Amino acid sequence: MQITQTIAATAVVGAGYMGGGIAQVLAMHGHKVALGDVDGGIAERSRVRLVGQARDFEARGLLPAGAAETIEGNLTAAASIEEAVSTADYVAEAVPEDPVIKADILGRISTAAPAGAVIASNTSAIPIGELAAAVSNPERFLGVHWMNPAPFIPGVELIPGPQTAPGVMDLAEELIRSLGKTPARVADTPGFVANRLQFALYKEAARIVEEGVAAPSQIDAVVSSTFGFRLALFGPFAIGDMAGLDVYESSYRTLEKAYGERFAPPAALTSTVEEGNLGLKTGHGFLDIDPASREDLVAYRDSTYARLSQLRAELGQAPGL
Repeated sequence: MQITQTIAATAVVGAGYMGGGIAQVLAMHGHKVALGDVDGGIAERSRVRLVGQARDFEARGLLPAGAAETIEGNLTAAASIEEAVSTADYVAEAVPEDPVIKADILGRISTAAPAGAVIASNTSAIPIGELAAAVSNPERFLGVHWMNPAPFIPGVELIPGPQTAPGVMDLAEELIRSLGKTPARVADTPGFVANRLQFALYKEAARIVEEGVAAPSQIDAVVSSTFGFRLALFGPFAIGDMAGLDVYESSYRTLEKAYGERFAPPAALTSTVEEGNLGLKTGHGFLDIDPASREDLVAYRDSTYARLSQLRAELGQAPGL
């Protein structure tokens, strides 16, 4: 079987909030997008909604001038899922996060789409290997996990299944980059990376509420204005390397005494510190930071944090919170 080498015609199956956002991005970047949903009427109503929403985004300066017209010109509503995918090079599945529903829809997509069409599931947590059982020619199947709202969040996870062809991963990464997004390849494990981290934080935050340490609103204030503020610009390993991994290990020891094994220092951290690799201060940590870039990195960090603080002040408090 010859898998497509270029992507022109696309389809999005599941034209709700998440799938609709994916469709807007694809259409805005010049791809013809056929919307498929429960029936043609729902698909058409979604098309109208997405065009109207794009006009609003453009009027508010959230999309570039002319984006809404481009989106309208590239979006069509199909009478059925099968019609939507019948000529597609690339199909984005974005139906509800239910394994049974996804398996049914993926089976219909893989039967009706061209044999070489790439099929991408937007699942948030279901293993791609599990979903692949419903797909014929699973070497063309992968996970492409967008974040909500799709038009504005830059990161997209790419997840291969056990049979995904390497060329399919390359093609998907090329597509995502062409859409102005930031792809990250991750292994096929439940929750992938983004949701394992996100839900680990949420669970600990809920535990803090249960213990009476702080109210939900106060926890949100701490997260959004401290380490969450930094996470807008740097990932956890960059932040740790800049802070000093010896500091991190020492902090874990304190937390472990209070909260037990769940806060024991990770073995990877301990071994890195034992090797004398403490991050920015030694030039090596989890990341290898070029010592010649140290001053430039610190200057970048400080200036971007200052600008982000200014932006937060300009934007003000989120309505209702």
